[in-house]
Amino acid sequence: MRNICEGLTKSLLATSVLLLTGIQVWSSDKVKSETIEATAMGTGTQLGQTIGITLNIYEYSTPADKQLLVQAFDKGKNQGLVNALSKMKAVGHIEITGTLGYDCSFIRMIATPTGRKIRFITNRQIRFAEAFWDSNSQEFNLTGGEFDLNDTDKSKSTGVLYPAAELIIDKEKQLQLDLNQNSWKLVDILDWKGTPGVN
Repeated sequence: MRNICEGLTKSLLATSVLLLTGIQVWSSDKVKSETIEATAMGTGTQLGQTIGITLNIYEYSTPADKQLLVQAFDKGKNQGLVNALSKMKAVGHIEITGTLGYDCSFIRMIATPTGRKIRFITNRQIRFAEAFWDSNSQEFNLTGGEFDLNDTDKSKSTGVLYPAAELIIDKEKQLQLDLNQNSWKLVDILDWKGTPGVN
């Protein structure tokens, strides 16, 4: 009986050591997401309204991803872009107050003299009422935005959110976002950086 108890104790001890070692290895290899939180303030007809927004960045999109989206737009305009975004793997997750949140398909970082700009665009979830009433707002099936992060003075970080938009080409042949509603100004921006070299 004593031998059985000793054997059981050694087995449990060995299992515990393996589990602890495995958990330490797993957690050190895990990539930490960058998280940016902000308050979105309405402008124009939404003046006075505020909502919260959180962007979790798993990784940044590549130049090849950007080229793929440009080609998709050239071939199929806004719907071509929507189709391409739906086939791309998620590089982040966006949460806006009042929604369950959804995957973000394209996130790009651009270095600036004071920090960096982070631009994102993804397919917007069409709500049931829009689909049921066949609302023309369904044409504005993208959500996009930009954070202008100031690393030297965090209080100067700004941004803009486009909750419902579509891409069009303007008179100068440049890609522009056409909005269903006014843009929202992003303030009170908090940035928790993730794993260096990844996000």
